[in-house]
Amino acid sequence: METQFVGPELVRRALPPRREDGHKGTFGKVLIVGGAVGYTGAPYLTASAAVRTGCGLVSLGVPEAIWPMEAAKCASAMPFPLPEKGGMLSAKALPQILEKLSSCDVLALGPGLGRSEGTARLVWELLKTEKPVVLDADGINALSGHIDVLDARRDKVTVLTPHAVEFSRIGGDLSHGDRQQAARDFAMRHGCVLVLKGHGTVTAAPTGEVLVNTTGGSGLAKGGSGDVLTGVIASLLAQGADAVQAAVAGVWLHGRAGDLLEAELTAYGVMPEAVAEHLPLAIREILE
Repeated sequence: METQFVGPELVRRALPPRREDGHKGTFGKVLIVGGAVGYTGAPYLTASAAVRTGCGLVSLGVPEAIWPMEAAKCASAMPFPLPEKGGMLSAKALPQILEKLSSCDVLALGPGLGRSEGTARLVWELLKTEKPVVLDADGINALSGHIDVLDARRDKVTVLTPHAVEFSRIGGDLSHGDRQQAARDFAMRHGCVLVLKGHGTVTAAPTGEVLVNTTGGSGLAKGGSGDVLTGVIASLLAQGADAVQAAVAGVWLHGRAGDLLEAELTAYGVMPEAVAEHLPLAIREILE
């Protein structure tokens, strides 16, 4: 199957329309589950990106220990505290998360989650949901040795956003040097949409379709950039884009926001929180 390159026109078609008579409930509800002591920025960045790309309501489930910090930072999203163990979410948080998820459209799972037996078990249980899931960071790492959990979601919407190391942990094979083929093989084998991050980020669909991004530079190569991307993709999914549309448009907009910022501050000065702030400017370019 021929590879496509993602440009403005494709993103314009993928961007969910905005109803003039819409309200906050019209434009989707995202639940973000993540965060840990020492990783307080990740869920905040994901939430900021989701809000700035049009999501109507954004909630964050975080460990109780970091909830005050998230609550102080989040003016446009709604953090709530969850049971924890050792500064990370525990499996005991599951009932509260499921209750909140029942009224949301999309689950963004993994930003800043941390790695422990409790967080892994939480990921495995949450992946049983029928709701669309964007899985990132330690949400992906929880699949290492448990890829059957992903395979069980074959008939559900699942978007994975690994970098190369995370991809290898869950069985992705980059040994031959062909990122596009590796992403295609994984997406088809496991029935998911795979966003393989890096220079020329590759999005692969279960159908074998492969799309290569054309925006973004080395300014995005900083911790926290992936958390912003997760928020964009989850937001677009919640607003009605399908999984491939949300992934390719999210990657392009994220990269374009980085390009705009890099033009102002050079690649050295790009920061993930500023990338989130520049997302509306990238969207405005598409709409003009």
